[in-house]
Amino acid sequence: MGQGLLDALRRTDVLSVELRPPRAELDPAASRDAWIDTYHAVRGFVRSDIYVFLTDSAVGIREEHNLRHLVINLGTDVPRDRVVPFLTTKHSLDYCLSYAERAWNEGFPSLVVLGGDRSVGPPRCVEHAWQLRQLIRKHVPELTLGGWANPHASAAAQVGYLADAHFTAEYFLTQIVSHHDLPTVERFLNEYHRRGLSLPGIFGVFYYRSANPRTLATLRKFLPVPIEALEREFAEGASAELICARTIHALRRAGVRHLYVSNLPLARARETFERILTLADDLDRSS
Repeated sequence: MGQGLLDALRRTDVLSVELRPPRAELDPAASRDAWIDTYHAVRGFVRSDIYVFLTDSAVGIREEHNLRHLVINLGTDVPRDRVVPFLTTKHSLDYCLSYAERAWNEGFPSLVVLGGDRSVGPPRCVEHAWQLRQLIRKHVPELTLGGWANPHASAAAQVGYLADAHFTAEYFLTQIVSHHDLPTVERFLNEYHRRGLSLPGIFGVFYYRSANPRTLATLRKFLPVPIEALEREFAEGASAELICARTIHALRRAGVRHLYVSNLPLARARETFERILTLADDLDRSS
């Protein structure tokens, strides 16, 4: 994505997806099948000019090495400038720097570098993600780096981090937000505009597949989940795709231009994404 992504963010509205690599503890056959689904999803999105973010073990679940598998299996016919791996600080510093170097050498011009959940998994190699981005910037200055912001936290503090000279990123992604979180999103956007920032931001949208209480409660350990509101929507007959589309529609109305959708089912990722976008466009036209 690199400079191509930055150009797109400055020129037009950007829709993207976040995919999660298979878990490392899967048996060989299950891992192979999961990676096949991952490759097909990545290829399908990239060929449709959709940017793909591929996560790291940010919440303490050990995942396969995303970069190694991408290099081995994507081949040369898939443009790597539309694929952006995540890298968290929850590795050794040597690993992080070598990862960044390999990403650049293998043709991936951008990384999203974030901290990762402190409460689970291995410790961080540095206290804050911006420190790792600074080290990567010195080690591989050609890489375009993405950062992170959380609209659910203090708007003044979060936008302050983005405005700080130490932030060391050309764009940022946000924590998952929902149409049930609009006041939070609007506070963040108001502070962003008040401070006169131009750093492009890509807001996260989650595809909630069901109202399963156990699943939603588990998700809430890692991200803000409006459980009661989601349960009402599903009970009223709304589909998972429509609920996701409602968030996209609401964010667009609030002035958000760039979005990524997370938690799509790998085997049906592209088809699900297209249904969501069709529903969101219908909502836009009817509003």
